[in-house]
Order: sequence, then C-alpha cells, then structure tokens
Amino acid sequence: MQYRCEVRPAVFCDRAAMLRSVTMSLCLHCQWTRYHASHRPFSAQGPTVENQVAVEALNDLSVDIQKIRRLKGWVLRQSSAYVSETASLLRDMGAKGPVIARILELHPEAILCSPELQQAQRKLWKSVCPGDADLVGIIERFPASFFTSPCHHANQRANIDFFQSLQLNKRIVTKLMASAPQSFSGPVEQNEEMVRTLQQAYLELGGDATNMQIWLQKLISQNPFVLLKPPKVLRDNLLFLRDQGFTTAELLRLLSKLKGFVIELSPDSMHKTLAYSQETLGCSEVELRDLVLNCPALLYYPEAVLAERFNGLLSAGATMAQIIETPTVLELTPQIVSYRIQRLRSYGYDVRTGSLMALNGTKKDFEISSDKLHLRRERPLFNPVAPIRGDS
Repeated sequence: MQYRCEVRPAVFCDRAAMLRSVTMSLCLHCQWTRYHASHRPFSAQGPTVENQVAVEALNDLSVDIQKIRRLKGWVLRQSSAYVSETASLLRDMGAKGPVIARILELHPEAILCSPELQQAQRKLWKSVCPGDADLVGIIERFPASFFTSPCHHANQRANIDFFQSLQLNKRIVTKLMASAPQSFSGPVEQNEEMVRTLQQAYLELGGDATNMQIWLQKLISQNPFVLLKPPKVLRDNLLFLRDQGFTTAELLRLLSKLKGFVIELSPDSMHKTLAYSQETLGCSEVELRDLVLNCPALLYYPEAVLAERFNGLLSAGATMAQIIETPTVLELTPQIVSYRIQRLRSYGYDVRTGSLMALNGTKKDFEISSDKLHLRRERPLFNPVAPIRGDS
C-alpha cells in the first residue's frame, strides 16, 4: 500500500508527509531484509566456512582476497556466488582484467547478484547510457549503483521514466543513477513530490516559467541529493531567509545557485553563521545580505570554519574592508590562501596594497592569472611614448 501526499500551493500536509516517509522507510527496510536474507554478514547462525569455489575464481581474476576478507569477509562465506558470470558480464561490456578486479575488490557484493538481475540491470542502464564503455566507467566508479537489490528494479524503471518526462537528457539521468542511487531505489512518488515543490517555489519567487525546465535541470544535475530531502526543508529555509530581509528576487537568485545549497542547510545553522559573520565583519544587515548574495558560502560554513578563514586572511595582512570587498576569498582554505599569497609575493604582488581578487578562482584560473603576472614582471610592456634614454 502506498501513501501519496498532494502538495498544495504554499501549504504542506505535514502529517501525510510524515506518514509517507515512515511508510517508505519500512518499505525500503523490508526490501533490504528480503534481499539479504540469504546474504547477511557472518553471525553465530550464519555460515562459517568460505565458499572455496568463489575464492578460487576471485584468485584467478587477480582479486585481492585479503582485502575482501578484511573488509567484507561475509561475502566469501555465501553459498551462492556468481563470480565467473559477473566477470563474463563485465568482460562482454569491454572491461579488462585489472578493471574487473578493481570492481570486485571495491564491491564484492556484486558476485551475489544473480545473472538474471545483472542482465536486467544492464538492459535498464543501457536505456540511458550511450554505450558499454561509458557503462563500464560508471560501474568502476559506482559499482553499488549497478549491482543493487532486485527489489529496486521496478522503482528504478519508474524513476527513469519520470526524469525523462521532465526532459532531462540521458547524460543527466545516468549521472543521477550513478551518484545518487537512493533517488532511484525509492518510490517514484518521492521524487515527484520534491520536483513539484521545487517548481512551485521557483514560480512563487517570480521565476520565468519558460526557463524553469533549464533551471531544474541545472539544479538536479549539480546536486542530485536535493531529491532526497523532505520538501518541508526547502520551505523552512526560504521562510527563514525571507524573515532575514531577503527580497523575493534575491531568494530566487539564491535558489538558482547551481548547488542547491538552500536544501542542505537549516534555519538554526544559518542563523548562527549569519550572526557570527555580521559581528566579525562589523557590517549592517543590508551589507550582510549583499555579502551573502555575492558569496552564498557564508551560509554554509559553521563558526569554527569561518573563524579559521578570517584569521588566516588577517594574519596574511588582509583587512576586513578587503574581505568585505571580495567575500569569495572565504571559500578558500587557509592553506590555499597562504600558498597563493606566497606565489603572488614571489612575482612582486602584495595583497596588502592590492586587491584580494588576485587570490580568487579555481586552481587552474589562479595558475593562469599568476603566470600572466609573472610574464608581465619578466617582460614589461613596451611603452611607445616613453622618452628614449641617451647613451650619456
């Protein structure tokens, strides 16, 4: 029996949502229990002797048996194992020996999946994955997403159909299946509810309906775990930020940040972080909101992390005024800041008299900009109007 909770505009049926969550948890627990009834870890009632056929087959594949014994020895004690079938499947998809060995070392539970389930999973994944080579690459990084419980197969199919109905391309759907398999193993109703909530929030904040599909694609692809959060979390966080003085347009701007950070926070954590940042920076509430809009990471970091980063910048000679001017430097760890300051100093650039913007950017961005600075120092630009010095 499944419970559905209809999401009404700006209102959440908390009781029904809670009931649905409990029901879902029980359902997943039952699925897990059924799947592992014959594959549960070693216990007093479980098997005590290793499956020698499986062990020898793994040895033939150059799999590190000692590593499996140390981390997941219970797998080797199961009477039903499909080592050769699993290796054959991977080999048929183009996986080489070392890759097969790495997959089985990382996720030895793969050998407990029946050949029928493995073939069903291959067919399912091929419906969204462009080719066998791509699929092998995914399995190598996320083997647990492929070798999963047979009880999840129907949910996976339903969730794939749902995400494709949102016009998410196959590349994004594949990424979701690999990095956030929980989003596919649960009932499709969970994802439907959260997607409706996100769409509703986007429109209520003034988002353009014609751009909503692109916005949703970016949000989900950048942070697939957003789908695992209860819809109430989004509402509570948006209400808190509205109470802090953020306008509707500003809330939309925050919600549109590609990492979906609003979902990962709570009113309590944001309150503490904002209070600490305002006190440390000595800024007004209006200035603080501007800082958050320019550097949403200010909402992320707990006080201890922010304190370490403030102290690192100040000890390097930066001022609070410079930090307020370029708040994104707070996204850098003290170690990165120290390295970059030393690098710039070797090229004659002093952050104490210049801008902290020189510290910003990814590692690649910084390397490019610092190399340009070094070049300018080594080969000053020719000034065609400068007077020519006499030999005297």
